[in-house]
Amino acid sequence: MCGIFAVFLSNKTAQAYPYILNGLTVLQHRGQDAAGIHTCDDEQTHKRKNIGKVDKVFDRVSHTELPGNYGVGHVRYCTAGSLSVDSAQPLNSDKISLVHNGNLTNTEDLVKFLHQFGENIATDVSDSQLLLQVFDFVLRMHTEFPILTNTAIFCTMNVVMQLCKGSFSVAVMIRGFGLVVFRDPRGIRPLCMGKRADEFTGKRADEFTGKRADEFTNGGYGYAFASESVALQSVGFDLIGNVLPGECVIVNAHGISREIINTHIAHTPCLFEYIYFARPESIIDGILVYQARKNMGEALAKKILRDYPNILADIDVVMPVPDSARISALRASYILQKTYCEGLIKNAYVGRTFIMPSQQERKRSLKMKLNTIDQEFQDKVVLVIDDSIVRGNTSKQIVEIVRKAGAKRIIFASIAPPVRHANIYGIAIPTESELIASDNKTDEEIAARIGADMVIYNSLEDVVNACNECNGRIHSGVRGFEVSCFSIT
Repeated sequence: MCGIFAVFLSNKTAQAYPYILNGLTVLQHRGQDAAGIHTCDDEQTHKRKNIGKVDKVFDRVSHTELPGNYGVGHVRYCTAGSLSVDSAQPLNSDKISLVHNGNLTNTEDLVKFLHQFGENIATDVSDSQLLLQVFDFVLRMHTEFPILTNTAIFCTMNVVMQLCKGSFSVAVMIRGFGLVVFRDPRGIRPLCMGKRADEFTGKRADEFTGKRADEFTNGGYGYAFASESVALQSVGFDLIGNVLPGECVIVNAHGISREIINTHIAHTPCLFEYIYFARPESIIDGILVYQARKNMGEALAKKILRDYPNILADIDVVMPVPDSARISALRASYILQKTYCEGLIKNAYVGRTFIMPSQQERKRSLKMKLNTIDQEFQDKVVLVIDDSIVRGNTSKQIVEIVRKAGAKRIIFASIAPPVRHANIYGIAIPTESELIASDNKTDEEIAARIGADMVIYNSLEDVVNACNECNGRIHSGVRGFEVSCFSIT
């Protein structure tokens, strides 16, 4: 899981950097390891990237240091490759700068492909670097130097999407040309699209007809692409939809062109985006994350009413683990008609522990991240609601904190189903041995492991339905989402 942001402004005197910088700041929750921005003014590529968060990497960096009317940016959550300045994105090769959210699953095949044609590449290179080199190599095969055309880009993408497997939402900046943005055929990782309403005088970007279309406008225009819609809207772009699964979008001085490259695979966005990763204000593939989490809380409450009616009278308070479980917990308390309290207080200056690189760092950060208001726990039966239980270490620490604050009994509930399998599409769950729910452990066994008196999970079907209720026209049933970490059937 990473965050990407790209922008093209037709006015050559306009500056892309402030939009990208602010967009990445809004997407900071998607990656805390590194940040980077490349911009272009057609004559030169301007670069800045480093280890750390956005505010640290771009402290006191003005638009004069990163000039240009188009560019790409990235915040990194390291799920593959090393954590270094060189591996931070954007990655670049000659005129190309690339940012990537996702994980490729056939890196060995891609290395063999490049070696077959004499391309020099290390066997231990990251999947994002491989993606860049594949794109660069295939583009050179389809380009009549020095002229680069939209047709060459679409032909390139036809080959790239056949070669690359896994999840990839990508924005590419090509110096002297513009932006190329594309998404894998399953649409696993999100990629939203926006336009500047106040700069348009021509045809709307969402009025395309036919497989391929170019838009030419009489005035200035601006397009932006981001991992979440909230980043677009926060910097003044109107959300006009998503880059579709298997689609390639080109934006340059001639306007915008779109083409569906691959339509043979069903759209299956990652379910974890709606449970945990995305901000609640975001709309991803037609689903408002806030409403999906609200529905998940309602489903959890109804499960308690249906399957555990004997504990209902005992529950004194419903307590969220801030922040991502707050919406669900509030809705659950309403359905259960139980008092909602916020006895766990989050330190806003500590990042998201799930995406920290090591368990030691996660444990250390959690101690600084959460404090308790003890009077909300003393001698009470507490229903603690969290977004998920993954490794179980964080859940165990939360239970210890709540117990120390004086709780008489702790019922620990997860709005997500049990996480039983590794994930290969961009979530840092590399081995099943790390997962507390692996090997089909029972709820009782998991409760004992984390020190709770009881554990309750939402079912996979309930979580999928919670999302489908927001936009059932796009997704239908469990097979409408990428759910491999919950179920492999």
